[in-house]
Amino acid sequence: MPYSNRQQWGACLFIAGMELDGLSLTFTQFLKLVGLSVKQFISLVRKMDVNVDTISPKVNTALKRLENKYDVTLALYQRFVNGVFWVICVMDRVSSWPHCHFLFLCHLSCTGTFLQMEDDLVIAFQLLLCVLEFFAKRFTPSLLQSPYKSAVSSSTLSPPTRTSRRNQGKAKTRPPEMDVQLLETLCKESDCSVDEVKNVYQTTFCAFLDSVGLSGLQGLPPLETLSKQYEELYHKNKDFDARLFLVDDEMLSPNKTEVSKVEMTPRKNLSGDDVAIPVPQTPIRAAMNSIQQLRVDLTSVSDQPSSNLVVYYKNCTVDPSEEIRKRVEELGQVFIKRFAQAVGQHCEGLGRKRFNLGAQLYYKVMESMLKSVSLNKTFNHIITFHTSLLACALEVVMATYVGKWASDSVETDLCFPWILDVFQLPAFDFYKVIESFIKAEPTLKHDMMKHLEQCEHVIMESLAWKADSPLFDLLKQSREEGPGEQAEPPATLNQPLHHNHTAADLYLSPVRQPPATESEPLAPGTKALRSNSLSLFYKKLYRMAYLRLKTLFSHLLTSHPELEPIIWTLLQHTLQNEYELMRDRHLDQLIMSAMYAICKVKNVDLRFKTIVTTYKEMPNTNQETFKRVLIREGQYDSIIVFYNLVFMQKLKTNILQYSSPRPPPLSPIPRIPCSPYKNSPLRVPGSNNVYVSPLKSSRMSPVVMTPRSRILISIGESFGSADKFQKINEMVSSTDWSLKRRLDGGSAPKPLKRLRFDMDGQDETDGRWDLCSVFHLVISPSSTRTRMQEQKLKEESVKEHPEP
Repeated sequence: MPYSNRQQWGACLFIAGMELDGLSLTFTQFLKLVGLSVKQFISLVRKMDVNVDTISPKVNTALKRLENKYDVTLALYQRFVNGVFWVICVMDRVSSWPHCHFLFLCHLSCTGTFLQMEDDLVIAFQLLLCVLEFFAKRFTPSLLQSPYKSAVSSSTLSPPTRTSRRNQGKAKTRPPEMDVQLLETLCKESDCSVDEVKNVYQTTFCAFLDSVGLSGLQGLPPLETLSKQYEELYHKNKDFDARLFLVDDEMLSPNKTEVSKVEMTPRKNLSGDDVAIPVPQTPIRAAMNSIQQLRVDLTSVSDQPSSNLVVYYKNCTVDPSEEIRKRVEELGQVFIKRFAQAVGQHCEGLGRKRFNLGAQLYYKVMESMLKSVSLNKTFNHIITFHTSLLACALEVVMATYVGKWASDSVETDLCFPWILDVFQLPAFDFYKVIESFIKAEPTLKHDMMKHLEQCEHVIMESLAWKADSPLFDLLKQSREEGPGEQAEPPATLNQPLHHNHTAADLYLSPVRQPPATESEPLAPGTKALRSNSLSLFYKKLYRMAYLRLKTLFSHLLTSHPELEPIIWTLLQHTLQNEYELMRDRHLDQLIMSAMYAICKVKNVDLRFKTIVTTYKEMPNTNQETFKRVLIREGQYDSIIVFYNLVFMQKLKTNILQYSSPRPPPLSPIPRIPCSPYKNSPLRVPGSNNVYVSPLKSSRMSPVVMTPRSRILISIGESFGSADKFQKINEMVSSTDWSLKRRLDGGSAPKPLKRLRFDMDGQDETDGRWDLCSVFHLVISPSSTRTRMQEQKLKEESVKEHPEP
C-alpha cells in the first residue's frame, strides 16, 4: 500500500521515541493515530531503512521483540478460537462468545503477569491448557463435548459446601484443585506433556489465580476483574492491546500468508468411524510434535548413568562416577536458577524438567561415544569435555522447545549462546563437541542437526574470537613454539576434509605433558599427546569463510570474476597471519572490508553503501555487524570507520601489492565437502554473505600516506569534500587518538554510530542523528536521489589522481 506523509512521519516519531525511551503512548494508541495495522506499520519501518542508518540496533531489537510477541499471541489466539475451544464446547459461536472472552482474557493476564518471556510459545500454550481446565470444569456439563464431559469429575461439579457464619472469617482460601482427568484429556488432544502442564498449573497458574483472588472461586470470575488486571499490564508494557483480537479489529489483522497458517483442528468423528483427517503443521502443533518426539527418543533412558556406563566407570583406574554425578548436580542447580530468572520465578519446576531431559541425552550420547570408539581413560577426567557434552545436550532440548518459530523471527533469551553463559563455557570449547555429538546420536532429527551446525558457524564467525577466548592462546602458542599445533596451512585447502579424532582428543592441550598419575596412561612410545582442535577449527573456518565470500560475491561482482580469488587470498592470509584483527570482531566485518579494499585497488566501482545494503538483505544478518564495530579498547563505530582507521592501516601495503606487476601468489580455493553431519549439504548460516580482509606486515610505516596508498581510503561516498579528505590524512598521521575519533572537532565518542551514505555531504562516520534529515529522506525520496546524483558529480570533479 502507498503510505501517506502522516504515516511516514508517524513511523519516524516512533523510531525517535524508541531510541530515546520517550514513548508516552502505547503501541496500539500509536497505530490508531497513524491508521495502520501491526504488520503494515512494521513493514513501513522496515522499508524506511533504505539509507542503512534509519534504525539503530536498539530500535531494531525492540521492534523484533514486539513483532515476535504479536506472532506468538496471534498463533495462540488462532489455536484457541479455531481449535481447542470449539472441540471442548458444543455451544454455537454467538452464545459461547462471552465464555471465550473470559478464557482468552484470563490467559493474557496470566502470561503477562508471570512470564518474563511472553514470546515463549510452548509455555504460553501450556498455560492456555491450564486456563481451559479451570473454566471447563465450571461449565454446565451439557455444554461440554465428549470426552471432556466424562472427564470432568463429579466432585468438581458438586456444589460447594457451606461455611458457618462463625467460621467464615477464619476460613482460608484453598488453592484450586486441578481435575487431573480433564487436564490429561486436554494434553492428549494437543500432544502436550502432561507432567509439564501439571507443573505449570501447580506453580505458575495457581500463583496467578491467587494473585487476582480467583483461587477459591467456584463459578466464573467477573469480567471486570480480569479486564482490570490486563489493562494494567497493557499500559505498563506499552505494547499492543491483545483484547482487540476478540473483536476482529483490523489493527491486529494478520497478512494473508498468516491467515493461511490458522490451525483448524478437526472435530472428532462422534459416530465411531475412523476417518483420517490431515492436521496442518502450525507453529504450535509443530512445536508439540518435536517435543513429543524428543521424549519418545529418550523413553528408555534415565537421567542417571546406565548400567553400561557404571561398568565402564568401575573399570577405570580411578572411578569417576561420583565426580560426574556431583558435576551434573551442580550444573543442574545453576541451570534451573538461570532458567527461572529468564522465564519467570515460578518456572523452576519447568527448568528442572528440561534439565532432566538434557541429562538423559547427555548420558545417552556419552554411552554411544564409548561404544563407537575406544576412548583413552583420560576421557573421564577432562572436565571441559563433560561440561561441553552436557551443554550440547541441553542446547538440543532448549532448541526443541523454542523451535523454528523463534529462530525465524528473533532470538529469545534462551537461544544459543545462552547455555554458554549459564555454564561459563568458552564457545571454542563447546565447538569441539558438536560434530562428535551429532555422529554419536543417531536419533537426532535433521532440523536439530542443522541447528547445531548453525551453532558451530556462529562460534566460528564471532563467538570463538572473543577477547578472552582460549583460541588466541592456541594461536599464540602455535606461533611461538613451532613444534606445537599449527593452524591449517593454505596448501591443504583443496584437499578433502578428513580427520579421525575422538571427542576427547580435541580437549587435550596443544602439547600435553606426560601424565604423572597412573589413571592417565601414556600413548604408545611415551609420546606426548596433543590436540588437533586448532587445525580442525581452521579447516572448517576456511571453508565456511570461502562459501560466505562466494555468496556475497555472486550478488555484487559477477562481472568481475577475476577478483574472487584475490579477495579470498586476502581473507585467508588475514585469518592465518593477522588473526588479531578478529579479536572481539565478526568475520563478516573483515570480509566486507576486504572486498571494498580489493575493489579500490583494482579500480572497480563498488561503494561501501552497496556492500552493506546487499549484506543487510541476506538472511539472519544483524545490523550491529556493520553499525557497531570495535575500533579500539571498547570504542565502537561504523564499519567504514573501522576500515579507514584499523583495517586499511594494518593491511594497506599488502593490498597495494595486488596492483603491482608481480602480485602475491593466490591461495588455493578450499575444497568444499559435504557436511560431516550425516552427509547433509553444508549450509552457510545466517550470515551467508560476508567478506574478510588480511595482508602481510607492511614494509612502510602504516601512518605514512603516499598518493598511491591513500587511494584505499573510503572517500567520496562518505566524506564528500577535499578538506575532509585532508582531515583523514591528518588523523591517520596523528598519534593523538582523540583526533582520530573525530573529523569536525567533536569531543567524546558516541557509543553507537549511524552510517550515513550520500546525504547532503554528511560523513558516514558522523554519529549525530538529525531526525529532520531522516524525515526528509522518507518523505521526499526523489529530491534525495537528486542530491545524491549532484553529490556524486562533485566528488568526481574533486577526485585526486595518484601520482605517476
